Amino acid sequence: MAQPDHHGWPDTDAPYKLQELSLPTAAPEPKALACYGLRRRPGPLQADQMWLRFVTGRPVSAVTIDCLAWCSAQLAAQGFTALRLSWDKASWHRSQAVRHWSRQHNQQVKRGATGVRLVVCHLPSKSPWLNPIEPTWVHGKWAVSEPDRLLRADELEARVYAYYGCTSETHLVMPKKVA
Repeated sequence: MAQPDHHGWPDTDAPYKLQELSLPTAAPEPKALACYGLRRRPGPLQADQMWLRFVTGRPVSAVTIDCLAWCSAQLAAQGFTALRLSWDKASWHRSQAVRHWSRQHNQQVKRGATGVRLVVCHLPSKSPWLNPIEPTWVHGKWAVSEPDRLLRADELEARVYAYYGCTSETHLVMPKKVA
């Protein structure tokens, strides 16, 4: 029962090639997909769960607030009382609108409104190893991508949902005034 060899070496005669695949400029497909993810750890003997919400448009403050409100309602319905957020320094995490909304939300929850308290833990710059969801994202990206072709947006979304075992949710939508 030896540990498997996880290293692979190409044939010395085969040329090593890197490809940068890109969409044509006039392609109707989006160049990138934005997705919010929440890794939920229910308990020590239960498996982690991923909750995903894709975004139509870009991940801006208003979309972040919509996602937080959705997560808060979902967690409150399951009996949770708090949500710890490990956030990097993305502008949609640190914006004044998101900070103001989360402060108001926490005050309302404290007064008895439905929802969970939000505990935001800002991570230092360039420190993804401190964020517990990052390894989950990396493994997912490797599992759903293909080296030889670009996936359509709907195909990529379906693969992501299947990989993480999530149910498909409606897209969060970027407000028109931001676009």
